[in-house]
Amino acid sequence: MIVTVTPNPSVDRTVGVDALERGEVLRTSAQQLDPGGKGINVARALHANGHETVAVLPVGGASGAQLLTLLDGTGLEVVAVPIAGSVRSNITIAEPDGTVTKLNEPGPALSTEERVRLVAATQQASEGADWLVICGSLPPGTPVQLLHDLVAAGRAAGARVAIDTSEDALVSALDAQPDLVKPNAAELAGATGRTLATLGDAADAARELIARGVGAVLASLGPDGALYVDDQTCAHALLPVRTPRSTVGAGDSTLAGFLTASDQPAVGLRAAVAYGAAAVSLPGSQVPGPGDLHLDAVEVHTDPDRARHLADASRPVNSHA
Repeated sequence: MIVTVTPNPSVDRTVGVDALERGEVLRTSAQQLDPGGKGINVARALHANGHETVAVLPVGGASGAQLLTLLDGTGLEVVAVPIAGSVRSNITIAEPDGTVTKLNEPGPALSTEERVRLVAATQQASEGADWLVICGSLPPGTPVQLLHDLVAAGRAAGARVAIDTSEDALVSALDAQPDLVKPNAAELAGATGRTLATLGDAADAARELIARGVGAVLASLGPDGALYVDDQTCAHALLPVRTPRSTVGAGDSTLAGFLTASDQPAVGLRAAVAYGAAAVSLPGSQVPGPGDLHLDAVEVHTDPDRARHLADASRPVNSHA
């Protein structure tokens, strides 16, 4: 069983336009409304494919009520922690070529008492779970100590802990020595101060995080698939997407796929890329179901080509090395 916690969930509204033109009045296609937040996306992808999962999240305001209504329609088990502020609403503008523009609200601040309740609810939900997955940004003004408290809660419950966050929160989370981190290429570059131009660069950066005490790294590399590194393994997997529709939530689906077979890294990596590629092929922040997955089409290389150039070279804009 896998528990996710999303400190800053959202209601995600996706609209389509023929082309995004700044300063113009644009007509949109029919909108799509989805429950949002990285941990929620991970849980939805797991649930859609028959895996037992629970999503823990703070909920407040009219948007929070709307979020719970959307989640209720999925059948996903939810542990809602009441808060005074209102859950944020995000807007995604999608163009036909797969380009997406996101407008994300900051979200509500959490009081000290609300943070304590969130940690307690997470620990209770994680009793007997295989994994606790801590995902997404922190609400404004929230100390990064919340990540450490959530890691401790998961471990106290006997679960392994995975973290998918970014920037300063990711760097701070490394000190908690989680069992798994799931950065994208830009986040991996920022956390290590390295420029990632090749697959070898990405592997070296992942090994640097492992040297800091992280158990394993699952790096999502966009069109270059995903890379898994631990103290014994370095593997790369790839599945090209012919018609990308939206990258929103694709990394979350990638993490969900890996967790379905995390005790067998090569198998988990194959599932990770199958889930991620399927998500990119779907509109908005839809998550893939069994009929969307093409596991046999994924190429897995346990001896990756270190010289392979990455399509989107990532540089450490904010170096925290």
